[in-house]
Amino acid sequence: MKSPRAWQRLTVRAKILLVFLSISMAALGIVGFLAFSTMSDMGTYALESSEHLGSRAVSDSTSALKANAESSLLRLAMDQADISNVVFLQVSSEMNTLAGFVRTVHQRQASPATRALYSQSERPEDPGHSSVYILAPGVTRESVADELSALSSTDDLLHPLLASDPRLTQAYLGTGSGILWVAPWVDGVPSSYDPRTRDWFTRAQETDKLVWSDPYIDASGKGLMVTCSRPVGMGESGWTWVVGTDVTLETINTQIINTQVGERGYAVLIDSRGNVISRPGIGTGDQKWDESFFAENLLSVENTGLRAVAQKMIAGRSGTARVVLGGEEKYIAYAPVSSVNWSLAIVMPVDDIIAPAEETRERIVTATDETGIYLNQQMNAAKSLFFALFVILFVIVTIIAVLFSRIITRPVEELRRGSEAIGAGNLEHRVQVTTGDEFEDLATSFNTMAKNLKNYMDELQRTTAEKERFAKELEIAKGIQQSFLPDSAPEITGIELVATNVPALEVGGDFYDFIPVATGQWGLVIADVSGKGVPAALFMALSRTLIRASTLVNADPALSIAHANRMIYEDSKSNMFVTLFYAVLDSRKMTLDYVNAGHNPPLLLQGESSTVRLLKAKGIALGVIDEVDLQSVRVNLHPGDVLVLYTDGVTEAINKAEEEFGDERLFEIITKNRHRPAQEIMDEILAGITAFAGDTPQFDDITLMILRAV
Repeated sequence: MKSPRAWQRLTVRAKILLVFLSISMAALGIVGFLAFSTMSDMGTYALESSEHLGSRAVSDSTSALKANAESSLLRLAMDQADISNVVFLQVSSEMNTLAGFVRTVHQRQASPATRALYSQSERPEDPGHSSVYILAPGVTRESVADELSALSSTDDLLHPLLASDPRLTQAYLGTGSGILWVAPWVDGVPSSYDPRTRDWFTRAQETDKLVWSDPYIDASGKGLMVTCSRPVGMGESGWTWVVGTDVTLETINTQIINTQVGERGYAVLIDSRGNVISRPGIGTGDQKWDESFFAENLLSVENTGLRAVAQKMIAGRSGTARVVLGGEEKYIAYAPVSSVNWSLAIVMPVDDIIAPAEETRERIVTATDETGIYLNQQMNAAKSLFFALFVILFVIVTIIAVLFSRIITRPVEELRRGSEAIGAGNLEHRVQVTTGDEFEDLATSFNTMAKNLKNYMDELQRTTAEKERFAKELEIAKGIQQSFLPDSAPEITGIELVATNVPALEVGGDFYDFIPVATGQWGLVIADVSGKGVPAALFMALSRTLIRASTLVNADPALSIAHANRMIYEDSKSNMFVTLFYAVLDSRKMTLDYVNAGHNPPLLLQGESSTVRLLKAKGIALGVIDEVDLQSVRVNLHPGDVLVLYTDGVTEAINKAEEEFGDERLFEIITKNRHRPAQEIMDEILAGITAFAGDTPQFDDITLMILRAV
């Protein structure tokens, strides 16, 4: 048992907690143990049940998906085969139409051709709407002149046919006399090419009907393709013609047989002999156009399952199978493309088919996690109940604590009266507390605070008065500095001239000036002093005075500014410098002679040109060294020319994202408003900077001068 003196020396926190914790912790320990033990058992049982149900659901859904996969994939293969069949029928119909047109044109009594005939060495003005003739070895143009004349009439349908069906690469006619007539115009076909030896020509002649060729390498460099061709009966002329159109294997693969497959699988097209017509990734390798292209034959592969599928496909049957390809089990659904006697197969990984089941597993896992969250919520509810019991105990303890309230609240009341006195403005008031605990320490801190607050108020009154005086002086300085700048631009015949200055602080280092050099001649100045605030403003005043004095003495821009530099260098003791652009405008000759002392090059937009010219010249900033070498450049002005002089505060204005306004935005505003008056151009630039910066404070002085020749 602690002695009364020891109890008195305890802190307030110790006095409260000793009674409070001794009663509450025992009860809370018993209740908490029982509650949390029960909840833990319930949570474990619920989670195990959820996981068991999830595994069973995934197993059932996987079985159902596998059972339905074959029928769904077969329907997709049959649909895609029907789509491909329609496309190939359309191409065949186009060939029949083309053959009929060619036959009709030939039967007319045609006059000699008036159309230009182009060989591969004669490039037409519009290759996309022109055709080319290619002669087999040993055939001359004179020997086949009549056929060339007749062939030129077929352009009336060849080019509209290609325009109406973007799947066709090119359309052409081959003749028994050794002519190849191709639309559109191409070059690069080897001189040894003879259409009479090509598979599309010979098979059409042999069968005397429409045929589809095997894949081959195009002679003009368009890659692997197949050709739909048919012979044309030419009547009594004795000519032998075959019309044909090309479809690349890439087109077949991407635009015909894969339109409904999606990203999870791919389609394969084979002919009646088991040769692969098209599949993803098929290529020519190092083979050339005059070498036979041997496609992969599925009847000769080592994979027995794939061979069995290929045999059913070439027999014109439909169905599905599961085959291991590349170490992965895949579904293959196949259906015939009857119009060309080919067969189409869709290949899709088995894992992709059962992917929804795995998604179901993930959802079940998520649901299990949500169950865990729910259990945690229930445990939190139990904690709330536990907290309610805690409150009840706290109330009981509070009743006991009332016995000590007078001892505890006496110093608090004293501190309250002290705070009211301080709040009323009586900073001389002090509190008296001698409890020997934290309250006495608090009272000491309170009295120290009151003393420090009084000292602070006295100091605040003094500094506020000084700040008001300094602000007034800055306002006067701002007015003086603004008086250095011209009130308005001079009126110059044939010239619109405006300028403005927006300092970032009360005073700044940018300035501009209009100096009367001679009759009809004006000196235009824009400058930027290094630094900001009062030092920059003072250096600006010095620089402006010396520059104006130098330019009035010497009309030559380079000499006058070099003289000003020497005086600025001699008078400057602060290592400050000034960048400057100075130009002499002759309104009678409409010329501009300028120098650039390290300043941003002004922007000149001439006439209707969309190119912005930068007025650069050799030179460095003034005040850096005593002697500078400045380059004088002359520019001729014409009506409609716009010249924009600016300081870096324009292009370096930033927004909330700390992006700079930049040259491109400035160029865009000037180009867009080039035909407007100079004042409106300047207003648009300032409005653009304001809209870009938004609420971001201005970082640097902004100075603009706009000159527009009218």
